[in-house]
Amino acid sequence: MEKDLIYVIGLMSGTSLDGIDLVYVEFDKNKYSNFNIIHSKTYSYTGLWKSKLQQGINLSKDEVRSLDVEYGVLLGETVNAFVDEFKIDKIHFVASHGHTIFHQPDKGITLQVGNGQELANVTKQKIVCDFRTQDVKLGGQGAPLVPIGDELLFSEYDYCLNLGGFANISFQRDGKRIAFDICAVNIVLNKYAQQLGFEYDDKGKIASRGRFLLQLESDLRFISYYKEKPPKSLGLEWVQKEIFPRLESSKRKPQDLLRTFTDHIAWAIAKELPKGAKVLVTGGGAFNEYLIYKIKYFKDVSVIIPDKKLIEFKEALIFAFLGLLRVGNQVNCLSSVTGAQEDHSSGNIFYANN
Repeated sequence: MEKDLIYVIGLMSGTSLDGIDLVYVEFDKNKYSNFNIIHSKTYSYTGLWKSKLQQGINLSKDEVRSLDVEYGVLLGETVNAFVDEFKIDKIHFVASHGHTIFHQPDKGITLQVGNGQELANVTKQKIVCDFRTQDVKLGGQGAPLVPIGDELLFSEYDYCLNLGGFANISFQRDGKRIAFDICAVNIVLNKYAQQLGFEYDDKGKIASRGRFLLQLESDLRFISYYKEKPPKSLGLEWVQKEIFPRLESSKRKPQDLLRTFTDHIAWAIAKELPKGAKVLVTGGGAFNEYLIYKIKYFKDVSVIIPDKKLIEFKEALIFAFLGLLRVGNQVNCLSSVTGAQEDHSSGNIFYANN
């Protein structure tokens, strides 16, 4: 029935700064797993915007406020371009993740820029955004948020693994959803590919030809985060403190750092997977054939790579879904995942000022 269908635009911007992912999704209110991604597109950042977002961590409070507003306008303009390009005429609401600038949940801090009011004003649409703040206030990590979508939309898989700026994993254990960030992925790999003049390491070809640095990889394995129990999550600050100094101080060639760190990612992921597990892999890292090969080398698991649309747009899809749950005041944040005091319905809702 048409009245049971909800039409949502979902927005996602990841830490690897590939661009703004947008999806236009049809959901069936009676069975959420009956969804259909009707349209999808990534709008790349200009060099100026990429630089602004990369430098956000170094800004003053006033500068961050300005960035929040300016980026909200950019998101709104991008939504309007998407709507015009695909001639979309039915939208119940827009759900936006924003772009993470700070994520230090242990200090009660998380910030995604992309002002909801500005986004509403520019698009003239109902907006659902800021999904992390409430969870952090409730003592949680504010991340990962995708697992409720994994549970309700992709329950046929033992594990859902996303390979974006970071690797995060989600699975059922003793009737509860468990999820956490495993390690850094493209936020590190892209940096060294770019030093060689490439936007990213296509299919892991550069890494596959690099030299493995045993001493460096052994050192990486001793990072304390890997021994911590979930709930736990990662941010750019952690990479700048724990990863880049180790790689830089080795003074090795970028291709050797790519080889060594790709192998390290595969090791970190494989140790979280039991033999024979059925693993759905999404995110840009799913295209990294060398990384996928190394994961299977370290652990005999069944890796399922879905169609390109789901690989690239699963997170945008799930933020559309988180918005759907929030609008219905249903749980979209799981305490078993984030460590918050309770399950809750997170996100703020904005309407355009007339």
